[in-house]
Amino acid sequence: MPAPAGTGVVFRRVDLDGFEIEAVGRNVARVSYATSLQKKGVLISTTEHLLSAFIGIGLDNAIVELDNLELPILDGSAQPFVDLVLQAGLKRQRKKRSYLRILREIEVREGNKFIAVYPASGYTVAYTINFAAPIGKQSFELDLSRDLYRKEVGPARTFGFLREEQAMKNMGLIRGATEANVIVLSDTGVKNGPLRFPDEFVRHKVLDLIGDLALLGRQIIGRVVADRAGHAMHTALVTRLLKDRSLWEETTDVTQAPDIAESREPSRHVPRQA
Repeated sequence: MPAPAGTGVVFRRVDLDGFEIEAVGRNVARVSYATSLQKKGVLISTTEHLLSAFIGIGLDNAIVELDNLELPILDGSAQPFVDLVLQAGLKRQRKKRSYLRILREIEVREGNKFIAVYPASGYTVAYTINFAAPIGKQSFELDLSRDLYRKEVGPARTFGFLREEQAMKNMGLIRGATEANVIVLSDTGVKNGPLRFPDEFVRHKVLDLIGDLALLGRQIIGRVVADRAGHAMHTALVTRLLKDRSLWEETTDVTQAPDIAESREPSRHVPRQA
């Protein structure tokens, strides 16, 4: 549903008298194989694909109504959300879009896992994964300033190993997983190909990270780098950023970003909210 400028993204449980949960870091709850939000005991699960789609197409304000605790997985990517929202249409609002400009670097490490964000002149996300065969090591980088999300990341689907299926179901996870919405991997290869991209696995991790960082409540002006991270580390970075106001500033001006050689200079047009 449309929402006034400045609302952000709000989930509304229509099965619970319209109870609302804002898509912001303070409401992050369980984080394992998906990102869940919780407020006053009310839970909403698997928010990352929808939030990623919103960031990818520049949608700032929306009321998301649902009648149960989990968002639909659809085909396992963000593409169906992108297509449906664009089919409905976006409306530019009068209020200028507010950004979170990174002023100082912050790094989070956990063993061989790593995630960081650095000052930059646009919004870029770089991710590296290193899974067991048949995936191996993959890296991918996306410049969100260049409107590449729909083509390069949105269609990338979630994935899982067949050997982990029963253990995850015993944990109450992936109950709705089928070969129609998950890339299924055996020890020898992809069981339900073909892949949409040769490196679809790391592209999906980029998709997830963009969705989790949406819980900052605004788009970033900065460069995010992740190596073998995951939802828990993504949301840990969100929490660290929101707790330390010295790391960033809120701004509507995208033309005064620092001159960082490896980042594309943003457009001189200041986008307005949608």
